[in-house]
This record gives sequence, structure tokens and C-alpha cells, in this order.
Amino acid sequence: MLYIKNESTNPFFNLAMEEYLFSLDDNNDYVLLWQNEPTIVVGKYQNTAEEINSEYVKEKNIHVVRRITGGGAVYHDLGNLNYTFISKGSEKKEFDFRKFTMPIVKALEKLGVTAELSGRNDITIDQKKFSGNAQYVKQGKVLHHGTLLFNSKMEELVKALKVSEDKFQSKGIKSVRSRVTNIADYLSENISVSQFKELLLKYMLDEDTELIEGQLKVADINEINSLMTNKYMSWDWNYGASPEFNVRQGKRFESGKVEVLINVKNGVIQSIKFYGDFFGSENPEEIEALLTGKRYNEDEIKAAIAPLNINDYFKGISPEELLSCII
Repeated sequence: MLYIKNESTNPFFNLAMEEYLFSLDDNNDYVLLWQNEPTIVVGKYQNTAEEINSEYVKEKNIHVVRRITGGGAVYHDLGNLNYTFISKGSEKKEFDFRKFTMPIVKALEKLGVTAELSGRNDITIDQKKFSGNAQYVKQGKVLHHGTLLFNSKMEELVKALKVSEDKFQSKGIKSVRSRVTNIADYLSENISVSQFKELLLKYMLDEDTELIEGQLKVADINEINSLMTNKYMSWDWNYGASPEFNVRQGKRFESGKVEVLINVKNGVIQSIKFYGDFFGSENPEEIEALLTGKRYNEDEIKAAIAPLNINDYFKGISPEELLSCII
């Protein structure tokens, strides 16, 4: 496994690096440990404007960037450590969070901290979240990344993110602050995030895993910078125009929230857009294109999506549940 040492704290560059390494046609597995300046990273399918406290983000010069994986918005600062695994998987389109989160749990155990997997993609200590995880699966490869709140500024996290009431209800909590925690609070001795990074790298891999430090070439850096400029720093990628709509529906399921904006004219769908913190290996834009031009009628929409494997687009959500979000 190749370890690419990355000292950059530029979120646009760091996310571009992830995607670039994932896109390489090679036989290498990669592990990355990296940090960002204060940043909100939104999930691929989220409506950015609905996830951030825009005034506070602007006031504090907090970066906003979209990632290529699904799931919900997260806050990064220099007290947070991010980890990434890029691995040759299988041809299956299934998500396997346990495979990549258990190394973190085991590493923390060696540091005297008891952590456990919780829900679909969280790692917790004392039922408080310190790590959110997401995956991207394509052509037999898996990109798995997660946050590790080490000594992040929690009040900044709370003020920067805008969390909907239905998420509070689904988690059985009263506030974001009551649900999150820092790893540093549970360690027996004070260490820096840099020291934690080195210990994590030492403990999270199996003893039989050979770790080799890889080096990026100038050509690699140039490609990453190009991807950063043309994609990750673009307004279209990070925000995108909200479509005109006159129907807005949404529901939260155990597997995530699905919100649908639809523009209906004379009983016909003119445009439709799916938003949410769901996961999927296929792009919902295919369903959006399929439904555009169809009558806004339950039977017609049901017939249109019947041939599709909805689980590929909305992991853990049934065709009936998706239909209930549209009609």
C-alpha cells in the first residue's frame, strides 16, 4: 500500500488529489492522512445552500467545497484529521463501511480509547460522533474517506453547519453539539494532532500490510492543480443553480434523506432534481433525465422507474420509498 504524504491544507487541492489518485489506471492501493483549513465539505448530492450557514461562512472566510461521495455535510479545521483509503475492490456496487472504519476503531483501542461503529457511516465514543464516513465505488475500485475530530473547534462546527430538524429527530438528539466530540478528550495524555497522525498511521494498518511512501511527480501535481482549478474551485461544482420548481417533497429514511424539487407544467414534469445525504453507486441524474417529460402521475412514474435497480442510485431505499418522495 502506498502512503502519499500530503502537507497541503488547501481543501480544493486535497479533494482533487483524492479524485486524481482514484482515477489512475494502476494496481496500487493508497492511504492518505490530510488536513484542511476551516472548510465545509458537502456531499455530492446535497443542496449546498441548504447545508451551510451562509452569513457565518462568509464572515469567517470558511471554504465550501463539494466532494465526489454521497452522505452529509461535514466541518473541517486544523484540529480535524481526514483519512482516505483507495483500494481495488470488486465488481459489486455495494458499500462496505466496516472494512475501512474498523482499522480506525482498532487504532484508537491501542491508544486506550473505546470507539464503535454507529448507524450507517459514523464512528462514536460514548455514543458521540467523532467520525463521519463516505464512499465512492466505480469500476471495481473503492474510495473511502472519513473525518476524525481530534481537537476541532466545536462551536465553529455548530455555527457553520445548518442541520435540519428531521435529522435531529431521526438521531434522537437535541442539537449538533450534544452529538459530537473530540478524540483528544478521551486520551490519557496530551498529544498534538501531528503526533496523533503518526500514531494512527502506525496502528491502523495490519501488521502484514507493507506500507511504502510514494512520491507524486511534477506531472501528477500539474494534473491535480488542473482538476482543482477547473472543478473543485468552480461555483458550478460547489453550488450549482437551484432549478425552478413548484413541487418540493422529501423524506428521511434510515439510509438517508431524499429531497425532490420538481417543476410541473400542465401535468408534465419539465425538470426534476434529487438532493440529499444518501449514498449510491450510480448517478441520480439518469433518473432525472428518465422522468423529465413524463406525466406527473404515480402510475407513469412507477412504470418508468420499474426497470431500474433503485438501490444502485439510492442505497437502502426501495422503489416504493423513492416514489413516495416524488408523488
